[in-house]
Amino acid sequence: MQGIDHIGIAVKSIDEALPFYTNILQFKHVGTEIVESQKVKVAFINAINCKIELLEPTDEKSPIHKFLQKRGEGIHHIALTSKDIEGNITYLKEENIQLIDESPRKGAGGALVSFLHPKSCRGVLYELCQHKEDE
Repeated sequence: MQGIDHIGIAVKSIDEALPFYTNILQFKHVGTEIVESQKVKVAFINAINCKIELLEPTDEKSPIHKFLQKRGEGIHHIALTSKDIEGNITYLKEENIQLIDESPRKGAGGALVSFLHPKSCRGVLYELCQHKEDE
């Protein structure tokens, strides 16, 4: 792992949450997109030494919708930068870490992503994230 790529925060509405990050905290909103496979709208915020990813559900079947219903708004996951996501997945399997994604899939910004189950990670949902330029 190469460090923290971003922190994912579940929100009910990106439009309502964004002013806190851009006006109050004075971070820069760098883009918004829909990730159909996860049924979420995603907004990335440049927080200088790390990105913040706001996650808004676009459908009741979204994992983020379920998260919001159960826990409310707040930190959803911590994403770790990976230069070799497939190698990291193989290593984590060898170390008996339970994975949500046994192989990488496409995430926001075209990155390859894979989630680690919180049961194997001291209650924290981690995401491995390999960007296109790192492939």
